[in-house]
Amino acid sequence: MTAPDADTVRKRAAFRRLHAQGCFVLPNPWDVGSARYLQRQGFQALASTSAGCAWSEGRPDGAVSLQATLDHLRLMAAATDLPLNADFGDGFGATPNEVGQAVTAALDTGLAALSIEDASGLADAPLRPLEEAVQRLRAARAAIDRAAADVLLVGRAENFFVGVPDLDDTLRRLRAYAAAGADVLYAPGITTVEQIQAVVAAADGTPVNLLVGGPTPLTLQDIAALGVRRISLGGALARAAWGGLMQATDPLVREGRFDGLQQAAAGAALNDLFRS
Repeated sequence: MTAPDADTVRKRAAFRRLHAQGCFVLPNPWDVGSARYLQRQGFQALASTSAGCAWSEGRPDGAVSLQATLDHLRLMAAATDLPLNADFGDGFGATPNEVGQAVTAALDTGLAALSIEDASGLADAPLRPLEEAVQRLRAARAAIDRAAADVLLVGRAENFFVGVPDLDDTLRRLRAYAAAGADVLYAPGITTVEQIQAVVAAADGTPVNLLVGGPTPLTLQDIAALGVRRISLGGALARAAWGGLMQATDPLVREGRFDGLQQAAAGAALNDLFRS
């Protein structure tokens, strides 16, 4: 792997500082245009979305290859002046050693952080056994450390996301991932104040990422008060964009009407946005 350039070093240091205190929103663009728009809105960092990337290629989430993911991350990391947190799926390896090799390759894309999830992709056993998941996370940690890269490692407990909403097991996994070297802990799918409080308590000072994938009665201030360090949106912005496309074309398909285009952004406004 090559040594990071000065801009990548700057982004990584800035991203690490963001995790030192407070709470920030980490939105998830799916292409260069959406990334640059979000930078213009004043966000301090961005995160990729495996789902959004896959949908933009006409694929379901999880069907994008390692090489295509690396190409996408490189493009996204270079798209803005902001640090990029990479959604790196399960680490793209059948074994811990292969996970380590994939992570090593990912470090060359310019990212500032990457996540490793413990979902198995199997319908009858959707979570990897804990020890296996820990070994894979340790392999990712070792790859980062060998490269002396100032890249944050995010450990994800996918229980609530894959239909196994066992809070006790989620907390057990998160504690194990912190012990294995995770810098940030993430349990996508938790929604209640009680669940969030339990995860923050189990993290014991390790920064916690909360997924907000849809409307919630909790405000940013509410979530910050619970001790969450960062909030990501996952595929929600991509889904919102797809929802706009579907709403725009549905009247045309069903009734031959063009009413769905009423909410379209002005071309001149988009040109001005990207011209500057």
